[in-house]
Amino acid sequence: MTKLYELTAHQTIQKIRSGEVTAKECVESVFEQIHKYEPKVNSFVTLVEEQAIKKSKEVDQKIAQGKTVGQLAGVAIAVKDAICTKNITTTCSSRMLENFVPPYDAEVVERIKKADGVIIGKTNMDEFAMGSSTETSYFGPTKNPWDLSTVPGGSSGGSAACIATDEAMLSLGTDTGGSIRCPASYCSVVGLKPTYGLVSRYGLIAYANSLEQIGPMAKDVSDCALFLSVIAGHDSKDGTSVNEPSKDYTQFLKNDVKGFRIGVPKEFLGEGTNPDVEKSVWNAIHKLEELGASYEETSLPSLDYSLATYYIIAMSEASSNLARFDGLRYGYRIEKDEGDWATVYSKDRSKGFGAEVRRRIILGTYALSAGYYNKYYLKALRVRTLIRNNFQEAFKKFDIIVGPTMPFPPFKIGEKIQDPLALYMSDVDTVSANLAGLPAISVPCGFSGNLPIGLQIMAPPLREDLTLQAAYTFEQNTAFNKQKPSLD
Repeated sequence: MTKLYELTAHQTIQKIRSGEVTAKECVESVFEQIHKYEPKVNSFVTLVEEQAIKKSKEVDQKIAQGKTVGQLAGVAIAVKDAICTKNITTTCSSRMLENFVPPYDAEVVERIKKADGVIIGKTNMDEFAMGSSTETSYFGPTKNPWDLSTVPGGSSGGSAACIATDEAMLSLGTDTGGSIRCPASYCSVVGLKPTYGLVSRYGLIAYANSLEQIGPMAKDVSDCALFLSVIAGHDSKDGTSVNEPSKDYTQFLKNDVKGFRIGVPKEFLGEGTNPDVEKSVWNAIHKLEELGASYEETSLPSLDYSLATYYIIAMSEASSNLARFDGLRYGYRIEKDEGDWATVYSKDRSKGFGAEVRRRIILGTYALSAGYYNKYYLKALRVRTLIRNNFQEAFKKFDIIVGPTMPFPPFKIGEKIQDPLALYMSDVDTVSANLAGLPAISVPCGFSGNLPIGLQIMAPPLREDLTLQAAYTFEQNTAFNKQKPSLD
C-alpha cells in the first residue's frame, strides 16, 4: 500500500479534497520521513513542524466547512534557503546570514500560501547558491540519497534530495547556471528553470540578477506543471518580471510529440561527456523519435564560449550584489571589531563568507575593475548576445533542443571541491539556458550503475508548454521516474 509521503502532489490534493485523507495526516507523514532520513541526508537547514501542522489543520477546517481550497491544498512544500520567508530564518547556507529572519515573504512564498500549500522548512544549498554540489554550505554538505558518498548536485541540492527521499512533495529551487537542473538530474527528480522573468524574483537573495530564476522541483512532470501554474505570472514588485498573465500549465500535459522537431547540438555531447550519459541521452532521443518526433544533429558554435561568458557575468554581478553583506549594516560581525572601517569590513567578510564565495567575489571585482571592465565584463555581455542569437536561429528550425543535463553522473563528496575549475566545468551543458533566458527542464532518463542521469529539454522563451509536453511524453513512456533510492 502506498504510504502518504510517497504520493505525488496531485494525488495528495485529490485525496485531501475528496476527504479520503486529511492535510494534517499527509504533512505528519512527511515529517515522519524527515525525522527518519534527515540525519543521513541533511536536506534541510530549518524545519517548521509546528507551523506546518497548524497550517494543515486550517486547510482541513476549510474543507470541513465546505469552503474552496487553493490549488496546492495540504501539499508539503520545501523552500530553498535563498528565498525569503517571513519569521523563518533565511541563511543562504552561509555564516554571514546565520541569524537573518526576513520581515516579509518572497512573492513565490506568498503565492504558495494563497494556494493553501504547507511550507515545511528551508533546504540546504551551496553558500549563496555558488556551487554545483551543495558542499560549500556552512551547515555541512547534503548527501545524494542514491549513494550517500556522492554529491546531490547544486546549488539546490537540499531541494532535490528532499523530493527524492519523500521528505517533501514539492520544493522550490533557484537556477543561476543550472542550480535546479543539476540536482534534479543527480537525484532523479524533475526540475524546471522557467524563462527569465516568468517567475517573480522579489524576495530572492540575489547572486546574479540577470541570470537567476526561481523554479519548481517535483516527483514528476505533472507536479512540476501544477507548481509552475501557482508561482508564475507578472509581479509589479519585480522590475525583471515579464508581463505574462498566469496560466494553467497542466493543460500542456499531452502524451504526444508527433511532429516535434528536435535539435541535438554536438557541443552538448562534446569532450568530457561520460559514455553512460551519452548512451542514455541518445536512447531518450530515439525514444522520442519512436513516439513521432524527428531529430537532427546541429551545431551552436557560440556554446563553446558559454562557460567562460557565464562565470565572468555571474561573478561580476555577485561581487556587486554581495557588497551589502559587511557585518556593519547587517550580516555576521566579529566580536572584537576594533580598528578602522576597512579592517573591520575585511575581517567580517573573511570570517562570514566561505572560501568559494570569497573566490567569486574577488574574481568578479577583478573583472569589473578599471582597465579590465571592457576586456572581460563588456566582452562577456557581447558574447552572451551571440549565444542568444545562435539559439534564436536554431529555434527557427527546431521546436526543442535536447542534450544531457550534466556531462557526468554524480561524483564523490570531496572529489572536485579542491579543484574549482573541474567543478565549474560540470555546468557546461546548463549555463547557456541562463545566458539566453530560455526555459529548460531536466527529467530522469537513465542510470550509470546506481547513479541517476538527466535529460535536458530547452525551448524558446515563454514556451514552457513545449518543454513540459516533451518531458511529460517521455516520462509517460518510460519508467525512470518510478525508481526510488533505498536508504534503509
